[in-house]
Amino acid sequence: MPSTLEAIAFREPSGRRHALVMFASALAFVGLYVYAGRVGDASSSSWLLVVAAGNALSAVAESLPKRRRRAAGALRVTAILVLAGLLVAMAVAPELVV
Repeated sequence: MPSTLEAIAFREPSGRRHALVMFASALAFVGLYVYAGRVGDASSSSWLLVVAAGNALSAVAESLPKRRRRAAGALRVTAILVLAGLLVAMAVAPELVV
């Protein structure tokens, strides 16, 4: 009986359509960061880069071929850890994030 983590994280990549949406969202977050840097204070919007990195890792995981389940799972877990790290940083030291 497969575990829940294996069933969710190490499944086959979803394909290029999902990857395209995630890449577009990563670019949107980078664009917001650049906009904040040009208009306001870029140091208060550095969390946007972390979210963009998480989305980019997920996009790379979804764009891999179907036979690369393990690599896709590792990238998904890494993306989750990056985004969870942002949540921990917001809880422990919010002045670093906002």
